[in-house]
Amino acid sequence: MKIVIQRVSKASVTIEGEKVAEIQNGLLILLGIINEDTQEDIKWLSNKVTNLRVFNDDEGVMNNSIKDIDGDIITVSQFTLHASTKKGNRPSYIKAAKPDVAIPLYEKFVQQLEVDLGKKVQTGQFGADMKVELLNDGPVTIIIDSKDKK
Repeated sequence: MKIVIQRVSKASVTIEGEKVAEIQNGLLILLGIINEDTQEDIKWLSNKVTNLRVFNDDEGVMNNSIKDIDGDIITVSQFTLHASTKKGNRPSYIKAAKPDVAIPLYEKFVQQLEVDLGKKVQTGQFGADMKVELLNDGPVTIIIDSKDKK
């Protein structure tokens, strides 16, 4: 699993003109899934996200996690995170898991985040044409791949 985490002052997801998710202070997570991803990847990544210290403490130092600030999360599926651009100019998405594999893993990731965070996680809709708006705070953007735990 590969994620792009963005610390946001606000974020929302709109599908066909309807706002389906909206948060203020928190994280927007873009999630890409491959066939080799497992429950171990889900647990490791969720733990990493919910304990990642990317929010400022009283001294302005990034010492607080999403749990410390009681922040919110929106998670959006994004198969394009696994794009290969090695050949030509048209990206290949061959590494991205097909919906029959990706949807259950996406749902399990969201469920694990809710357990680790201790509250509901908002989402987009898998496979939908989503309009994602965000105000990146910092900016802070971090990429984490569960296959690269070094």
